[in-house]
Amino acid sequence: MSLLEVGTRSGAALDVEKLTPALGAVVHSFDLAQAQDDASIAAIRRALDEHLVLFFEDQTITPEQQRDFAARFGELYTHPLYPGQTGIPELMVLEYDANRRGHNDVWHTDVTYIQTPPQASLLYAEIIPEVGGDTLWVNTYLAYEALSEHFKALIGKLHAVHDFAKAFRRERFEQYGIADRADKAYAENPPVRHPVVRTNTETGRKALFVNQNFTSHIDGVSERESRAILGYLYEHLQQPEFQVRWRWKPNAVAFWDNRWTQHYALADYFPNHRRMRRATILGDRPV
Repeated sequence: MSLLEVGTRSGAALDVEKLTPALGAVVHSFDLAQAQDDASIAAIRRALDEHLVLFFEDQTITPEQQRDFAARFGELYTHPLYPGQTGIPELMVLEYDANRRGHNDVWHTDVTYIQTPPQASLLYAEIIPEVGGDTLWVNTYLAYEALSEHFKALIGKLHAVHDFAKAFRRERFEQYGIADRADKAYAENPPVRHPVVRTNTETGRKALFVNQNFTSHIDGVSERESRAILGYLYEHLQQPEFQVRWRWKPNAVAFWDNRWTQHYALADYFPNHRRMRRATILGDRPV
């Protein structure tokens, strides 16, 4: 357990318990429902930079409080497919049960199909199955750093195309009863191009930036070469040494840096009920 130097709203040091060598930490004795001062937000931001995903247990926060806390870190994104919280469209609702099976059980980074993908996401657990429904995160800095220097030199020159339509096919819109919105969503979210290796402009550290949900292909190489490179990177990213696995409880919160991680939401709880609320905080253009 470590104590960060920046104070919280109460003036005490931030109480952080590291979970794995790769990433992940629990923040103890921090109430997300309270209005936080600048020092508290700075403390959370520092902890997020260090651990990449933070967990807060025993939180009781309203949708408005979740939105307001997330908005302290940047502009919020409204998803074109997933339903929003009533009256708060920028809070997306991820709800699955016997009638709709979870479909986020693939390694991915959120919303990489736009020019300025999210910097972070804040997920609140409202309803959790008794067994199952864990979420895993992977540290994409470590995945990049574990590659050979020759391979780093190769992929460091490449760009990949990220496509909204790859993950959100028309049947997804039909599933949510909004098939009439599909054409507009596709028109507003054309494919975009991002570097395969993303650089943290503040630290110079590099991370892999391709994912199975949205990356359609590598630009400028043959289809066969693209499949081979992406297939290797996807397999490489899944190594347990780069991961943390979180067992959810009701009223727990996960806050993760979307730029330097990927995550995988297990759908093993079907047909049981799971309901989560997510705020997605926009970032900048990857370089």
